[in-house]
Amino acid sequence: MNDSTLTVQVARRCIEAEGIVSFELASPDGRELPAFDAGAHIDVHVPGGLVRQYSLCNAPHERSRYRIAVLREAQSRGGSAGMHDAVREGDEIRIGVPRNHFALASGAGRHLLLAGGIGLTPLLCMAEHLARTGGAFEMHYCTRSRSRAAFLERIANSAWAEHVQYHFDDEDDAQRLRADALLAQARRDTHLYVCGPQGFMNAMLDTARAHGWPEDRLHYEFFAAPAAGASHDAAFEVRLARSGRTVLIPADCTVTKALADAGVDVPVSCEQGICGTCITRVLEGEPDHRDLYLAPEEQARNDQFLPCCSRAKSRQLVLDL
Repeated sequence: MNDSTLTVQVARRCIEAEGIVSFELASPDGRELPAFDAGAHIDVHVPGGLVRQYSLCNAPHERSRYRIAVLREAQSRGGSAGMHDAVREGDEIRIGVPRNHFALASGAGRHLLLAGGIGLTPLLCMAEHLARTGGAFEMHYCTRSRSRAAFLERIANSAWAEHVQYHFDDEDDAQRLRADALLAQARRDTHLYVCGPQGFMNAMLDTARAHGWPEDRLHYEFFAAPAAGASHDAAFEVRLARSGRTVLIPADCTVTKALADAGVDVPVSCEQGICGTCITRVLEGEPDHRDLYLAPEEQARNDQFLPCCSRAKSRQLVLDL
């Protein structure tokens, strides 16, 4: 254990909707937990040795607990299945201290929160904070059906319930989300926050861009990266600037795995290019960016990349390692 990890106890475990379970985490000795801002997530050390990222969905002023919700994924790589099957009330687990790559924009006139399924979790936290601080916002919550919609009772009983509209795929057409009209008529001081399945997020962001929304008003967080085909990947070299060593990266191997095999440790967590844990400075060469963490303008600078998933377009990358 180090300063960036905590041991917490599962104080409460609840079924929130079909396939969704929430976990309330508290300090075993009753102490306050480290502060966090709306949109933050924690790394959870899942039984079996995996580390997964889950957004905090309780109000940021609540220091006695962290609350997360986990959807059991049909194609789980072990994280969601481990949380559902192996974590019970009273268990102690390790987590990372909160980190935030999905913060509310300061100075925004209004906030538009678009949630798809389990993507509601960080937006719940944002809504709690905005309601408490007097921020102007509206939320649209989209799910396949009411049975799959988590936290309906919590929202209905909140002081900000009137700010939320619901959209269910299996109900009448009149209540469907009209994203085109919604994003076309938004005020110019509005910031957009999107979280959910990749198809939902791409549709919302593409619609916003089609209506001229600038990138600095678009905020989003992916829960999982799409599967990347490796059929056209080629081997390349990584030179470590500090030692002068050169490591071959085979076509079927990630940079972090090849470096680990060579005795060079790069911290990793999600291993999907989402969390930013492994971000590494690039001194020479052109990366082939495959992450969902760096903004497009950051990728274009080619001075850093995420070696857990990204590769190289050039024959060699020189890294600050």
